[in-house]
Amino acid sequence: MKKQEEKVLLYQFSDEIASAIQDILRKSGIQTRILKREDWNQRIGFLLALKGFSQSTAAEEVFSFSHETAIFHKIKGKRLDQVLQALRDAGIAHINFKAVTTPFNLHWTLGRLCKTMYKEHAYMVEKDKNSE
Repeated sequence: MKKQEEKVLLYQFSDEIASAIQDILRKSGIQTRILKREDWNQRIGFLLALKGFSQSTAAEEVFSFSHETAIFHKIKGKRLDQVLQALRDAGIAHINFKAVTTPFNLHWTLGRLCKTMYKEHAYMVEKDKNSE
């Protein structure tokens, strides 16, 4: 069986930054896909082109999320640390909204994942503020 490829989904990045990230990840053998604004109602598994996921035609509520987001698939632990360090070394600004795929969130829409990350980020910012 072929090892599943590492992939990163990029959402809401400018063309220039997305291109720079793609160049860095390509050197590490990692595939990337730039998501379009209208991909928010698609399941993560579909966006990664995984077997068993089909395109959604469901029209959900209007979704607005303007934050740069990176979703890492099959990249975790030390490997994820190395990838993030390579991005920092290349001068890519800190990406606040990052996620690693799980068996659960592969079934979530991009919109649901973004909303969840936003809530978690807001919680952590508030927690940090209260601990000062």
